[in-house]
Amino acid sequence: MKPDVTLDLRGVLCPMNWVKAKLQLEEMAPGEVVEISLDDDEAIRSVPASARAEGHRILEVKPEGNSFRILIQRGGEE
Repeated sequence: MKPDVTLDLRGVLCPMNWVKAKLQLEEMAPGEVVEISLDDDEAIRSVPASARAEGHRILEVKPEGNSFRILIQRGGEE
């Protein structure tokens, strides 16, 4: 799946990586997909959990070298 937006948050620590991801999601239309790159262990658990809690859909969490690629589809009315 090709994301609508790519966000590189490698090197960004919690909770700022979720803050940046949330701000990006708020700018997107429902149904659009953001690809987020993370390398902080805590963020790899907390960003998908926080996104789910806010009604977004986690499409993929995939390791890529020393980081993870997470695809999140913005929730809400399409």
